[in-house]
Formats: sequence, C-alpha cells, structure tokens
Amino acid sequence: MSSTNRIILALVLGLAAGAAIAATGQSGLARIVAILQPVGTLWVNALRMTVIPLVFAVLVTGIATAASAANAGKLAARAMVTFGLVLLAAVAATVIVVPAILSAFPIPESAAAALRAGALSRHESLPPVAPLRDWLTGIIPVNPVAAAAEGAVLPLIVFALLFAFAIPRLPAESRERLTGFFDAVATAMVTIVQWVLRVAPLGVFALALGVGFHGGLGAAGALFYYIVLLSVLCLLATGAMYPLAAASKALTFREFARGAAPAQVVAASTQSSLATLPAMIDAAQGSLRVPSGIVGIVLPLAVSLFRVSTAVANLAAAIFVAALYGIPLSPAQLATAALVSVATSIGSVGVSSQVSYFFGVMPICLALGLPVEVLALLLAVEVLPDIFRTICNVTADLAVTVVLGRERRAAAR
Repeated sequence: MSSTNRIILALVLGLAAGAAIAATGQSGLARIVAILQPVGTLWVNALRMTVIPLVFAVLVTGIATAASAANAGKLAARAMVTFGLVLLAAVAATVIVVPAILSAFPIPESAAAALRAGALSRHESLPPVAPLRDWLTGIIPVNPVAAAAEGAVLPLIVFALLFAFAIPRLPAESRERLTGFFDAVATAMVTIVQWVLRVAPLGVFALALGVGFHGGLGAAGALFYYIVLLSVLCLLATGAMYPLAAASKALTFREFARGAAPAQVVAASTQSSLATLPAMIDAAQGSLRVPSGIVGIVLPLAVSLFRVSTAVANLAAAIFVAALYGIPLSPAQLATAALVSVATSIGSVGVSSQVSYFFGVMPICLALGLPVEVLALLLAVEVLPDIFRTICNVTADLAVTVVLGRERRAAAR
C-alpha cells in the first residue's frame, strides 16, 4: 500500500474510531483518546521544527541559482521576470477569488465545528493586526536571528532573498561554498521531514481520533469542501494559462490546448512536474513550435522555479484554515500570505508532494498566526487536488515557454 493510501486509511479509521468511542460513552475509552491526542500534536511539532531552516535554506539555494542563471543570459532573465509577473498575478487573483468563494459558499458550520472540535481545540486567539505603517516597517528584520527564533516568516524570507541575491556577486569559490552549505542544510531538513512522514499514518490517526471523538463524522464535510475548493481553484488557474499562451499570437487557443494535452495527461498520471519534463519538451518543440534553443533554457528553469498552482493552492489552503475559524483576514494579512506563498513556491522540486505541502502551507499559516494541526488532516485528502496542481504547473510552464518563444522570434526580426 502506498504512503498516500496509508494516510487516507488512517484518516478514515481515526474519524470512525473517534465517533464510535464517543457513541459508547465509555469513560475508559475516552481516556485512550485523551492519551493518543498528544501523539498527533508531537508529530505536527516534529514537522514544524524543520520549517524555518528549510524555508531559509531552500530560498537561498533556489534564488541564488536563479540569479546566477539570469546573469548568464538575457533569455533566462526574461524568463525569471515573466515567472514573477505571472505568480504575482495568480496570487493577487487568489486573495480576491478565494475569500469571495468562501463568502458566497461558506463552509457548512456543522462540518467546520466538527473539524475544529478536535485538532483545532488548542488554538489561541490571533494577535491584533498591526497598522499598515508597522506592517511595512516590520518587513525588514532588525535581527534576522531573532526573526527566525520568533517564527516571523515574512521578515525572514525578505532577509533570505537579499542574502541569496548577494551570493552570485561573490567570488566563485565563496559562492560554491555557500550554496553547497545551504543545499546540504535543505537536504538534511528534507530527510528529517521524510522520517517524520514515515509515521504520518500514526500522527494523522491520533489527530483524526480526536476530531471524530469531539465532532463526529461531520468533519468529513469540511474536508470534502477543501478538496473541491482547491481542485476548482487549480482548474481556474489552468484555464487562465490558455489565453496567456494565445495572447502571444504564436498559436491559437485551440492549437495550444491540443499541443499541451499529451503533457497534461502525463502530469495527471505522475503528479510530478519534473517527471513530466520530457513530455513538455516534446510538446514544446513539436506541436507548440517553440525553437529548441528556447525550450532548453526556459523549461528546465520553469520546472525548477515556476509553480503557479503551488503558490495559489497553498495560499488558498491557508485562507481555508482561517475561514474554518471564522477569522476574517485583513488586507495586510492577505498581502503577507500572498508574498510568503510566492516565496515558498520556489525550490520544492525533487521532493515528494507530502514534503512540499508542509513546506508550502505551514509557513503561510505561521506567518498569519494560524494553527497547523489541521494541516495533517488536509494532507490526507490532498490526493485529488495534487493531480490538478500538477496539471496547472505543467500548463503554465508550457504557456510561458510559448510566450517567451514568441518574444525571441519577434526580437530576431
């Protein structure tokens, strides 16, 4: 049985067992639930302890590598700018669309209450929202070490970005030493996360047991809402890539759809943009008619650094968690979440979807002061949204490659 199936089974068994224990009314069985619930909290804390060093190390290596690539050629630099613009547009749309969806179609209160009753019962109230002036001045950390110790994610990310952009200006030996060090740190953190995820069924079962005991099986309704929300959002983001490619006038809407379809099928079956790269190269050079010189530079960069659905879906997941509590997010909080989602969408290539999920969503929740225990339960139902995430990323990679191919051909005339 795959790891994903074991996690789903643990979720189902935990919810069912918790609801059954509550129905019996046996105090002895209730004590078992009380004993096992901290196991889930310990498991989440084990993941949480890796977030700050992992975010910093991955951002430093990813941005430094991208900056070096951009310095090496104009096409790479244009690709990086295009990636950034599309990502910013995507998260800007997300902070408008997701709250609107949640407002028009709220999470059923009974389902939300059932999910809150167990894993989320230990949540403390959010700190007051800082005035805009204080929020802006707080973006630059006075002490990066203190920001890391306090879990101030956005200031830490700003420092990591500045640090990373400075690395390509160092002598080659110093540059390689620094990037090698942080690459090793990131690899070590990912290894720890993989160890923790090996016992994910136990952690998910313990958390689901508490949810089932305190809230019954009604929590399944909130989890189903989450699946639909993220899947629909990824489909909308995928749909936005078609007019982007067609706007280049290199292809019609229908031609791009026909050319991208084979790679999308591979993406759905593998759930990995990296594994889909050969199919993307074949599609770009074949039916999408992009010159091989452009494909060879843009697509590897895109697969490594450009993940639209990662930024969009992770941001939506954090907004969902806030809505689960009925907590309205201020414009400053949404801006913080959007910036963190863009930053953490960089550098998760080559790791499993389970690792990248926690790496992407947890920093956003931490930046907003939201609880993270529920993420274990959301991870258990990520199977379907992950398919649409990968399809969206692959479609976006191909769309940007078509756009850049058109720009290069136009410049050559």
